[in-house]
Amino acid sequence: MFTGIVTGLGRIVDVQPLGDSDAHGRRLTLETPPGYLDDVQHGDSIALNGACMTATGFDAERRRFTVDVSAESLAKTAGLDRPGPVNLEKAVRPQDRLGGHLVSGHVDGLGTVTRFAAVGESYELCVLAPPALARYLAYKGSITVNGVSLTVNRVVDTPDGAEVSINLIPHTVANTTLGSLAAGHRVNLEIDLIARYVERMLTAGAGVAGASSTRPGG
Repeated sequence: MFTGIVTGLGRIVDVQPLGDSDAHGRRLTLETPPGYLDDVQHGDSIALNGACMTATGFDAERRRFTVDVSAESLAKTAGLDRPGPVNLEKAVRPQDRLGGHLVSGHVDGLGTVTRFAAVGESYELCVLAPPALARYLAYKGSITVNGVSLTVNRVVDTPDGAEVSINLIPHTVANTTLGSLAAGHRVNLEIDLIARYVERMLTAGAGVAGASSTRPGG
């Protein structure tokens, strides 16, 4: 489990194929901030841009760790198939504060940024979520964008899904990768975990299919 509070900015520095066809995944090597891996062990869960991955190897002295990502996971996430910056969060411990909201690290769908602009001292981020996720989005509800726990300020339903407007304070922009977003960029979305269970309780036995999610990495 995670909270959607980014604990470090990392960077994918190397991407290597795990096979000779598109049916194979990729091995990612990531560089982390100093000291970030001091309490990490083989097999620990670390979220990359909101996608839960398993640390398959690490070199604390070089501040690097590796994860293996399946082709299925690569197809259902954004920003994990090439070198570049990523938001990092280690799995939450029982004694940790729940600073954001309950996040599972399962990407529910890909959204598209429709607007990112300064508004006063803050920034407005607008994301078009796919139709399958629209019913889970609510005013003042929670959503995870590239692993960052955020509050929805407005929801507008459209034929293509639901556009959510989110206010980002300067601290969030400075300490996550969200500040580099622009219209047209794809982002990883995870809906509120509680909303998922509420729907299940209300529709169990009624033959209503809920959102389909993927747990990248395994």
